[in-house]
Amino acid sequence: MNRSGYCYDECDSQEGQWARIRWRGAVKSAIRGKRGQALLKDLVKGLDAMEDKKLITDKLEHEGCYCALGVVGKVRDMPLDGIDPDNSFTVANKFDIADALAREVVFINDENGWHDETGEQRWQRVRNWAARLIKQQETA
Repeated sequence: MNRSGYCYDECDSQEGQWARIRWRGAVKSAIRGKRGQALLKDLVKGLDAMEDKKLITDKLEHEGCYCALGVVGKVRDMPLDGIDPDNSFTVANKFDIADALAREVVFINDENGWHDETGEQRWQRVRNWAARLIKQQETA
């Protein structure tokens, strides 16, 4: 099992397909919500502030390098060493986001790139993804 917990073998049946549709709806809702937007803004802010623009996989932080959620933790001055990066419910609770969004960010960071993707390429891909999802301020 991967860190995101995503498994596509269950999509073969009609019930599996409906479960996936419901899950994607939960992810979209979490992204559009106030907490999801705050996470995306902190992620872009943290990514832009990085001196060494590359992301790691499988851990929140390792020897001064971060995954996407680790970048948010750094922006928010969160202690990351006590958070189990494989427990999406704990991660979601610590980052004050929906479990669906925690899993999605991990999927985007760890699994959505090429198998030989560099940390720098991952940084660019994740930054593009997050920036694209930030809602623009509506003018009245």
